Amino acid sequence: MNFGSLKLYIGGALVEATHGGQKTILCPADEKPIAEVAWADEADALKALEAAKDGFKYWSALRLSERSKWMSKLRTAILEKETILRQAIIHEMGKTYKGSYEDIEAITNALEFYPKAMANIKDEVIPDPENTHKHVMVHQAAGVAVAYLAWNFPLLNVGFKIGPALASGCSLIIKPSEISPVSAYLLGEILHEINFPSGVVNILTGAPEKVATAMTKSNIPSVVTMIGSTKTGKQVIADSSSSIKKLSMELGGNAPFIVFDDADMDAALDLAVGIKFGNCGQICVAANRFFVHENIYFDFLKAYVERVKKLKLGFGKESDGDIGPLVNRQGQERMIDIVADAISKGAKIETGGKIPDGYEKGYWFEPTVLSNVNTKMLIYQKETFGPIAPIFKFKTEDEVLTLANDTEYGLASYLFTEDLERQARFANELQFGEVQINGVKYAIYLPHGGIKNSGIGHDCSALALNDYLIKKRVTTRNS
Repeated sequence: MNFGSLKLYIGGALVEATHGGQKTILCPADEKPIAEVAWADEADALKALEAAKDGFKYWSALRLSERSKWMSKLRTAILEKETILRQAIIHEMGKTYKGSYEDIEAITNALEFYPKAMANIKDEVIPDPENTHKHVMVHQAAGVAVAYLAWNFPLLNVGFKIGPALASGCSLIIKPSEISPVSAYLLGEILHEINFPSGVVNILTGAPEKVATAMTKSNIPSVVTMIGSTKTGKQVIADSSSSIKKLSMELGGNAPFIVFDDADMDAALDLAVGIKFGNCGQICVAANRFFVHENIYFDFLKAYVERVKKLKLGFGKESDGDIGPLVNRQGQERMIDIVADAISKGAKIETGGKIPDGYEKGYWFEPTVLSNVNTKMLIYQKETFGPIAPIFKFKTEDEVLTLANDTEYGLASYLFTEDLERQARFANELQFGEVQINGVKYAIYLPHGGIKNSGIGHDCSALALNDYLIKKRVTTRNS
């Protein structure tokens, strides 16, 4: 499938890159071209900043009710274009067709949820003990927001930013990943078709060292938000110091998945498959290190391997596959290196471990389970971001807490146990922004954020609005 030549969306217009830059986007399933996208440089980034500055003046002056109407109009238009948007996500990212719905659901839910959440943000009256003045904390839109997005959920990530930004009254520049920009560029076409107010949303991508650096270092943005790697997040923080900006970042993870011997085994196994191999393991909250109590270790391992072996590779709308390819060659090569490192240090491949036969084209890798793993292996130390599950054995609560927390990351964690005291202890002592016990739930109304090197601020929930709002104290002397 080919989506043709796609343009930047800047200042309400679809435009070519200033210096004519283009990039060919390849499908990770077969390495065939799927689109030519306008490839922005510093000049385009500066144009987008100026457009967003003008857009902010208009958008922030609108009543929330008017902003809500526009957001609803965009939501409806996205739903009308659901089919082509899902096809774009599939072909740029390698998702299964079923998996692509999550992106559509997320962005449309965000456009619906955040106007309502914003309506619930109330000014705060501060009591004056001397009764000489009245004090009110009022909320205002922060200004121009710039969003740098990861490639793994192209429209979900857009939804997490566009919802709270627009509801708060901010204008927004979206820089989708240079790896998977097609669906975001199609969103630009939708915005153009519905005559969305000029400059309020702008969409462009290009080399990060040119586009992102120019925008981050500019004094125009009041908010810089991103979803991506911790390495990139650190660079963005460093580049942002040209002016004081609000920062919000959802970064890398190294999630522990802990199973005690009193756990509901079937529930743990079901989630262990889904949270590891969904999106080919390319999820920031994917379980990365599985810690299983020694009393059930071998039973869990056997049952898990059996389930993983049943996963089907597949691609495209007509496929019934459970797992698609990795997003690029780099990701595939990283899986090869991780497995090789583990084997060299004593790990055993229980299933998978290689490029599947007959899948030499594209960036495929077998769903893989490793046993006999240890803490010296890369798979323990680094975020895998791929379909490899290492199974560790543990004896005591203290031991597994130490192992689970032994990481620079602090995004998600998973615990399976029926012991209420143990649940309370682990909820308190696991050093992660999210502790999911005996199951998992993500939704637009639930806060999503990490601690340590996994980020600052929150996506989803009303808390996300805080990233796009400033508070101002207004004090009036009583007459």
